[in-house]
Amino acid sequence: MNKNWKREYFSIPNLMGYLRIVLVPVYLWVYLTAQNSRDYYLAAGIMLVSFLTDLLDGQVARRFNMITEFGKVLDPVADKLTQGSIAISFLFRYPDLWPMVLVLVGKEAFMFVAGLCTLRMGKTIGGARWYGKVCTAVLDAVLLAILLAPELTSGWIGILNAVAIAAMVLSLAGYLNLYVRLWTGKMDG
Repeated sequence: MNKNWKREYFSIPNLMGYLRIVLVPVYLWVYLTAQNSRDYYLAAGIMLVSFLTDLLDGQVARRFNMITEFGKVLDPVADKLTQGSIAISFLFRYPDLWPMVLVLVGKEAFMFVAGLCTLRMGKTIGGARWYGKVCTAVLDAVLLAILLAPELTSGWIGILNAVAIAAMVLSLAGYLNLYVRLWTGKMDG
């Protein structure tokens, strides 16, 4: 076994990724059993910790040379689990958010399949692009806004729904263009 396995799997950024994954069922339990605003704020606090560790893990990894191949997989998996669980949990309280959840699931399904196809070709896109990072930031902000304001009107829910969908569609368009260029040989991977 590689003597650097501890560094690969147990670096500080990866520990933050594990924490984010562990927080998903904790959040779901708190949110889905919430009885009052205090419970919803507790759920929001749990996800705020998750979002903050997401912001910090990459910075720590780059600053202290703790970037690992495993971390490059763990971080987006933790992102998707967190975003997906929050979005799906909202459907129990805000059924009008189903378009956002549908676009999120469709976008992530495309990214998964496109990533697998690209790997089978022996290529890679080399990490997240700026539009993917912007999409994640916008989606996180929308999800956190909904969490922090448990009494939002349907009008505000509609606006936040539209903002999240727009960010995801623009990100998907950017990645679709990138994958097509990579698959057709117009870009090295």
